[in-house]
Amino acid sequence: MSDDDRTDPTGPGTPPGQGGPSAPAGPRPEEIRFFGTTWVDHSGHYALRRAALATGALLAAAAGCLVLRFAYQGLEIAAVGGFVNALVVVMFAVCSAVAFRKTWEGFGRRPADPAREDSLRSLKMIGFVGSLLAYFFRCFAEAPGEKLRRAEYETARARHEKRRGTRTGNPAARKKPRRK
Repeated sequence: MSDDDRTDPTGPGTPPGQGGPSAPAGPRPEEIRFFGTTWVDHSGHYALRRAALATGALLAAAAGCLVLRFAYQGLEIAAVGGFVNALVVVMFAVCSAVAFRKTWEGFGRRPADPAREDSLRSLKMIGFVGSLLAYFFRCFAEAPGEKLRRAEYETARARHEKRRGTRTGNPAARKKPRRK
């Protein structure tokens, strides 16, 4: 989580301002695109959302491959030469492989250098088929990024509980040790 000290009286999955005083306080889970905070307890048609995301990612990847095929046919019609055709195919293959790898790594850990990730954004856009395939394959195991966010959320909750446990009671009512 980006802000571990954030507390909200509403609890996970409840929009801010709609919880009661009996709702647990503490860190709120980070939302995942297409899932919100339903990944915490797998509620709200979680399995159906994962299946729909996998299907959508695969269909989008297939549509992207079809568009790339049309672009390649356009290059053949323009008769730009075999070298340029091969260069375009290799470029899209390499960009897709790098995009797949970077997207897959992003599901498991935060980037060490966010500026470097920003510089790779254009490469990931060219290799969009690889990113879509990473989403497709990740949906078989979990919501993309769930493992990372769950670990961060559990760590933040444990830290919050530890702080809450050490602050219980009224410090003014404690007995002071007697001096001899």
